[in-house]
Amino acid sequence: MSTTRPYSPGDRGPEPSGASGASGGGAPTASAPDPGAAVPSGPSASQGSTGGGQVRRLSFEDQSGVVPLARDFTRQALYAWGWLPAASADQRAAAEDVLLVVSELVTNACLHAEGPDHLAITCDNKVIRIEVTDRGTGQPAPRTPHRAGRPGGHGMFIVQRLCLDWGVVRAPGVAGKTVWAELGAPA
Repeated sequence: MSTTRPYSPGDRGPEPSGASGASGGGAPTASAPDPGAAVPSGPSASQGSTGGGQVRRLSFEDQSGVVPLARDFTRQALYAWGWLPAASADQRAAAEDVLLVVSELVTNACLHAEGPDHLAITCDNKVIRIEVTDRGTGQPAPRTPHRAGRPGGHGMFIVQRLCLDWGVVRAPGVAGKTVWAELGAPA
């Protein structure tokens, strides 16, 4: 389902401190790091936890090869959060879905929005939320009608199919947008 809500339906409520890019402040500040978790070196990565779960952030400033960088960063987070190594086929598939959605959202920012600025991943043991912020003005949408045999144009269709929900948030007075997607944790 495509939406422009800053949060998914249900009882989850709005993101604290505008984490999804909604008005009301900047991104939440990362608090104490997760002990024992692997963190990419350098100033572009941060981690922490909020009342809603564990958060990891990656800045793409002055980075090249952002899609593999985003996948590696996400894979490290999945290991730290216990999604990997997967104990079952369902858990392995859930982790692969997260990596695929990250790849699609970052690739879309590269192709259609002057490249991504930041990646944020939040995990609360039930849902993993992926947010990719860029400076683009376009509105992502699955190509309709979807033609599976046609090259290109499958990214947002894949996101729509794999995710519980996804959407776009624009902060007033700020260039760009945050595209977010949420996937359920494996059983």
